[in-house]
Formats: sequence, C-alpha cells, structure tokens
Amino acid sequence: MQSKTPKDSITILTDIVLPGETNPLNNLFGGELLARMDRAASITARRHSRRICVTASVNNVAFNKSIPLGSVVTIEAKVSRTFRTSMEIFLDVWIEDRESGNRQKANEAIYTFVAVDEMGTPIEIPTITPETEEEIKRFDAALRRKQLSLVLAGKMQPSEATELKALFS
Repeated sequence: MQSKTPKDSITILTDIVLPGETNPLNNLFGGELLARMDRAASITARRHSRRICVTASVNNVAFNKSIPLGSVVTIEAKVSRTFRTSMEIFLDVWIEDRESGNRQKANEAIYTFVAVDEMGTPIEIPTITPETEEEIKRFDAALRRKQLSLVLAGKMQPSEATELKALFS
C-alpha cells in the first residue's frame, strides 16, 4: 500500500446554522455539531482507506466558542495519523462573521475511525505522511494520545509507553 498525505483525504463541509438546530440561547446544539463532525471525519476516513469505516471513538472535543444562529460553519477534517487498521482524524471548526466574512476557529475535535471489510473485520490501511509543520505536530501528538489511551485502558503498561516517557524525561 502506498502512503498518502493528509491533503489526499481532506474534507471540508460548510453549512449554515438553522433555527431547528439551536438551543434556547440560539446557539448550535453541541450534539448537532458532533454529528456534523462525525460525517466530515467519516468522509475523510473513507477517502483515506477506500474502505468502509466506523467511528471507534470521539477522543477529544473542545467547545471553545458558541456558534450562533445564522452562522456559516466550516468543518475541516484531515487524517492526522494512521495505525494498522485505525486512523486519527483531526477536525477544525470555523465560523464566518456574517458582516466581514472573517473566519475564526470555534472548536476542534479528534475522532478515531477503523476501516473494516464487508463482514466488519478490521482491515489494514495505508500509512500517512505529514507534510506541513502543523501536520507533523499533529502526527507526533497522535502517537502520544494513542499510547495514553492504551495505558488508561490497561492494554499497555506505562513502562512500554515510549512517547509518554519521553515527555517526562
């Protein structure tokens, strides 16, 4: 399998926040944003692997800024790192000012997807080769997050988490 780059599978979804998608404060429901991010991440995972992909986990979500009714919301999803059958997808959420058109980052999230065959069995996927400085940072951090997750789940001994040990050495 030939390695791919994050730009090979980037997904950009742009939509507007409508009244039926808002809470009593007229801000986008968090669950609605999660669903939009899941769809963007799913498309990215499929583009990268060219296989059926399922959401394995939502590793991190930061609701840093509320998204008001009528806002134009853009979600950018990229593969940040791949493992044997899974991939980490990093999502950036931007809102566009209605008056000026300026964009500002509102939220971000990290999802993990697993590629599966038609029977639901995990299947190997291509590796990823980061290109930009940001992609390299996210690539490196993904391994630390993976090891931390494995340690917390009891699937890896802390002494085996080489990336975590490097942080504290």
